[in-house]
Amino acid sequence: MTKRPDWSNLALPLCGFASALLLWTIFSRTVAPDLPSPIRTWTESKQYILDPFFKDGEMNQGMGRLAFYSLVRVAKGYTLAILVGTPVGFLLGLSRVFSRAFDPLIQILRPISPLAWLPLGMIIFQRSEPAAIFTIATCAMWPTVLNTAVGVRSIQPDYLNVGRVLRLSPARMLFKVIVPATLPYVFTGYRLSLGIAWLVIVASEMLTGAPGVGGFLWQEYNALVYSHIILAILTIGLIGFALDRLMGLVEQRFRTA
Repeated sequence: MTKRPDWSNLALPLCGFASALLLWTIFSRTVAPDLPSPIRTWTESKQYILDPFFKDGEMNQGMGRLAFYSLVRVAKGYTLAILVGTPVGFLLGLSRVFSRAFDPLIQILRPISPLAWLPLGMIIFQRSEPAAIFTIATCAMWPTVLNTAVGVRSIQPDYLNVGRVLRLSPARMLFKVIVPATLPYVFTGYRLSLGIAWLVIVASEMLTGAPGVGGFLWQEYNALVYSHIILAILTIGLIGFALDRLMGLVEQRFRTA
């Protein structure tokens, strides 16, 4: 007997989107007349969607091209974040001395806003591009650091005892026992770090005026083109959703491997 498809998985999200569009339309007509309706937003912004890679100046570009600029910066900063954050997390989990020495410093640095890190990056690098990558890496690495450390500390003592009985070297103990046992925690950290990296690049581009989705949003805000502001906001949300789902699939693949 074939299993009938569950149409609610499609119907319920569609109902949610339809309700949001209806509320948006009502709100734009009653409470905030300056807010473009969904139809007006589409009419004034469709060029950026239908021709996503056109270029007519530094900021007047299709959303596909602008998103590409932002994603390249995110990829660079995110890669740096996990390259630094992963070993630091393992050191925190494995070494009590290292943890006692650096955990207080990490707890102080972790809540600092990207709006504070970006000026420091500009002072250090004197250019907006490396400053943005520095800001992404600095803000995005903390979930990886903390989740990796928690994963190491959560390893069952029996696993470590087996490694000692087999007289594994420290390197083999690390790669044969500790790393596999902590992978679920590590990938949860990677997923959270990716979301933060995407949030940070938008703020960085808005402050530096660099070409990208955030830079486009800030430009259109200054020009008071409200429909383009909404387009940028929706683009940011959709890309963030896609990145989270993609990282979720990677995480699931490694957990079931």
